Amino acid sequence: MIGQEIRYPAPLRPGDRIGVTSPSAGASGAARERIDFCIEQLRADGYDVVVGELMDAVGITSGPAQARADELTEMLCDPTIACVVPPWGGETAIDLVDLLDWEALAAAEPTWLVGYSDLSTVLLPITTRLGWATLHGDNLADTPYVVPDGLLGWREVAAGTGPHVQRDSGLFATWVRFEEDPRATAWREVGRGSWGLHGAASLDVTGRLIGGCVETLANLAGTPYGDVAAFGRTHAEERLIVYLEAGGDDAPTICRNLHGLRLAGWFEHARAILIGRTNAPDSAQLTQRDAVLDALGRLDLPIVFDLEIGHVPPHLPLVNGALARVVVDGQRREITQHLT
Repeated sequence: MIGQEIRYPAPLRPGDRIGVTSPSAGASGAARERIDFCIEQLRADGYDVVVGELMDAVGITSGPAQARADELTEMLCDPTIACVVPPWGGETAIDLVDLLDWEALAAAEPTWLVGYSDLSTVLLPITTRLGWATLHGDNLADTPYVVPDGLLGWREVAAGTGPHVQRDSGLFATWVRFEEDPRATAWREVGRGSWGLHGAASLDVTGRLIGGCVETLANLAGTPYGDVAAFGRTHAEERLIVYLEAGGDDAPTICRNLHGLRLAGWFEHARAILIGRTNAPDSAQLTQRDAVLDALGRLDLPIVFDLEIGHVPPHLPLVNGALARVVVDGQRREITQHLT
């Protein structure tokens, strides 16, 4: 299926139907209270929300792999559903990628799929195999948080073709624990910072976005579900901007994973690499930044560090497949996405 041009779902509008299902981890207790609040908020904003059967935290996933794959396929193929947003990621969404009905998906019109973390495992192959644009941004649990200055909410990005301009927010934040307040809407600030550029004095590049969470995507490299090298060849004229973020693995593990992506050809058609902020641990001998440079520094590509694209909120939504321009020059730090 690789080789198709990017197809964008219809712009998301209030009144549209949003599907909620758990392709990876489910929710219970205070976590389910949070998800119920998020659904309530979407409905208050005018969306018609349909909730799937697979939502409970019965184990490490919300149910058997085939059942999760079937429910996700059904929602993505349903012409009445404009967008599917899971509650959050999890650990083992890789168990369903080969169980999705890829032929049915290929025959359907594109539907927005939104999320990050373990959902990267599904977002990336839907873009590389089907040519559907997918949205790496907030999960459902994050959606009620107020969007900081400079950034856009995922619904704003999904609502039109752009140009969607986002700028360095300068904010490092964290979540409010569900047990403390399942109805929280304000990020808890923990610091300030900004994007940093390595390998160039300034940067102004354009390319197709592709990427996600390192820990989950590294397991797809070398399989039909993570063939970013082929995706790069398809878009060789425009080239790629590859973005990655570490969720929680230590620096040596991230280093190994990034080397694996490099050896799998993920950066052969890249113009730049974007790296998300992370709280993942360093080791005594290796920092997270040095892990990136050890694996990717030899590529002679500019690397932008500390973007809001991962497990340190707030979140800067990126659309897999979108044509993006990244500028880092003096005080100007921005990314512009065109959904065309």
